[in-house]
Amino acid sequence: VLRACELLRSFRSDGELLRLRDMVERTGLPKSTTHRLLRTLQKGGMIEEAAHDQYRCLIRAAERQRRLRVGFGAQTTSTTFSQAVTDSVRKAASDNNVDLVEVNNRYSSKTALRNADLLVRERVDVAIEFQTYENVAPVIAARFLSAGIPVIAVEIPHPGAVYFGANNYEAGIIGGRALGRWAKDNWTGVVDEVILLEERIAGPLPQARLTGAITGIREVLPEMTRANVITFDGKGAYGPSFDLVRKHLRKQTRKRTLIAAINDPSALGALRAFEECGYNSYCAVMGQNAIAEAREEIRKPGSRLIGSVAYFPERYGQELIPLAIAMAAGKQAPPAVFTKHKLVTSKNIDEVYPREKAAAAVG
Repeated sequence: VLRACELLRSFRSDGELLRLRDMVERTGLPKSTTHRLLRTLQKGGMIEEAAHDQYRCLIRAAERQRRLRVGFGAQTTSTTFSQAVTDSVRKAASDNNVDLVEVNNRYSSKTALRNADLLVRERVDVAIEFQTYENVAPVIAARFLSAGIPVIAVEIPHPGAVYFGANNYEAGIIGGRALGRWAKDNWTGVVDEVILLEERIAGPLPQARLTGAITGIREVLPEMTRANVITFDGKGAYGPSFDLVRKHLRKQTRKRTLIAAINDPSALGALRAFEECGYNSYCAVMGQNAIAEAREEIRKPGSRLIGSVAYFPERYGQELIPLAIAMAAGKQAPPAVFTKHKLVTSKNIDEVYPREKAAAAVG
């Protein structure tokens, strides 16, 4: 009886047509068992064969409804951005009456692979995958898709998955233009060097932020042809970015330098390196993500973190969970869903994040 109930629940919406192999994938039951139960349920008037190997459940969805189970491979809880994404997904799942099966990828490709297998065994209805390593993305996606589980990939594309996250090139353009305008207003457009801080393990799509940044700078400063452009792999982290930029500065004289970082931790690491070397007045830094630490720095009078492009990770869950619900119901999803971006500077930060201003006033 329980197996028959599981077979009925494999139909997720009224009128949905499933093949025998679809029901096998969704229930995990052996093909022979599924076929036998299917014939019995047909005789009992609960399922009909609408066409050859196309079956429809005749019981209303409300009578067989169960809570949707969404698998969430969280990135890690050690960064502000990732924690904000996780918190928002948890809240949205609770608000939408969805069971969240959560695992922590811990910024590890091996852990992400093991977690994908775990979520497949848990038979989640949809998987939301948030992990950084481009090299394992095809394997992770294949494991979900072969089990008939739709996938949403957060920030890093996975083949066959719906992409959700940054419009990376556009975000880079926004930051680059702001850097160019700042140099024009404060250095009469004279720039000696541009430092780009990347994260190579994430693959080419996030790197588009830096391509966009250079494009944006040159749009505002078309005469900037003599500036030396240097790229460092800061690994998207504070420590490596700090070490690389500090080492670079110890080998050269002071130069007017624009810094475009792939994220805020890298931007803050570069900024601290300039401060330590006493070169603070010779840099202007642009971050990406507008995390809490970056917003705190932007609020400091005279800070050379002149801005950060906001991604609003605290809102991700509001879009991810409804998207997962729609995909579980068999609705067609777009290939990519981009988050909104906004440049955050000292001039508008209290408008973009008014609650922080109010909290500071109370404190």
